[in-house]
Amino acid sequence: MLLATDDETTGLRGRKAFLSLLGRQVVLASEKRSAMALLVVDIDGFSDINGIHGFGTGDQLLRHLARQLERVARPQDYAARIGDDRFALVLTGMLNPGHVELAVQKLFRLLDQPAAAGEHRLHVPVTVGVAMCPQHATHSEFLLRRAEAALGRARRAGTRYGFATDSHGDLDISDQWDLEVQLGGAVERGEMLLNFQPKLDAASLAPVGAEALMRWNSPTRGMVSPAVFIPVAERIGHIKKLTLWALNSALRQATQWPMAAGTRPSVSVNIPGMLATQPDLPELIEDALRLWGEGVQLVLEITESSLMDARLAFPVLKRIRDLGVGISIDDFGTGYSCLAYFRDIPADELKIDRSFVTGLLTDPSCADIIRFVVDLAHRFDLSVAAEGIEDVETRDRLRELGCDALQGYLFARPMPQAELVDWLAAQAPGDAATA
Repeated sequence: MLLATDDETTGLRGRKAFLSLLGRQVVLASEKRSAMALLVVDIDGFSDINGIHGFGTGDQLLRHLARQLERVARPQDYAARIGDDRFALVLTGMLNPGHVELAVQKLFRLLDQPAAAGEHRLHVPVTVGVAMCPQHATHSEFLLRRAEAALGRARRAGTRYGFATDSHGDLDISDQWDLEVQLGGAVERGEMLLNFQPKLDAASLAPVGAEALMRWNSPTRGMVSPAVFIPVAERIGHIKKLTLWALNSALRQATQWPMAAGTRPSVSVNIPGMLATQPDLPELIEDALRLWGEGVQLVLEITESSLMDARLAFPVLKRIRDLGVGISIDDFGTGYSCLAYFRDIPADELKIDRSFVTGLLTDPSCADIIRFVVDLAHRFDLSVAAEGIEDVETRDRLRELGCDALQGYLFARPMPQAELVDWLAAQAPGDAATA
């Protein structure tokens, strides 16, 4: 039986009921400190379908799309029709964007099968916009706006789906503009700084280096999260400048680290996906190494999703490795891991996504996945690092599973250069509290 708040054509929730539900789910996500995703799904050219095949056929396609959304949804998820040809899907308890992408791809696979509509069998072409809470917004209205804006950008770009890129939460337009203007001159004003989180050898628990993490100390906003300013930098075209600053600064500061005798300090720098395929990246890295690279092992951390276009990424990464630079595939396991590319992947390390580390002690499948990744990586002469370690039990389990390097709050939080130098100097073999 349909409720008064349901859509008569599809049987899904209507817009009013959906907005109320979305508000409740955003509040729940905040209370539980878990992530949720909102997918806005729009049928491409729906008015043309109605004009050519009639409204009856259009209604059949609406019902078909509704059923496919219900097949994608888990028991704890919610589907709704929020416009004439627009639908929404709320995915609760999402571990990371990679799992949301899997849901989107499942919907596309289901819709690749044509729908029976009278005498015809028609495809239902859709475009999807995705926004995540709290990453993109912490208020239901803003979350919906972000998802709809992502849909619009994807449609203009000619792609089937897109994620919200403006991770500036609930900032209004004037505040966004002010943020962009301030960020534009942050490097020149000396407002950017680096924190470093130590990385330890899993066997000995001795420090082997650290990951450089960018921070922005705005004079008017205080410390601004990278989750806020990195997407802004990408949007306004400043991400390359920020990355080169981080690269040169990290190398220069790493030369001052007091490491154990015979240990060459290793510093990891994150490279945004949009730079990983640029042909001039190897030359820029070579310039930085020429200035600051003496005695330092540079490692570039590149997200797995950056490798989806292997034809462009692999040649660039190979040239970088030829310079003696290590390549670490960050957040491994969250994208579309293709076993075939292991044969040719120009990398030295896989860094397991923290979502698997967090669930290691409570979810047996996380241990199975980590065991599989470690075994596969070692067969291809790749090392494995794990991040997000916060307790001794998780540390010990990761060592049992064969991880080669460890990183997390259990050992040390990200810290400024001066504190890192003191921390490294205090790490005599065997006397660390975490050993």
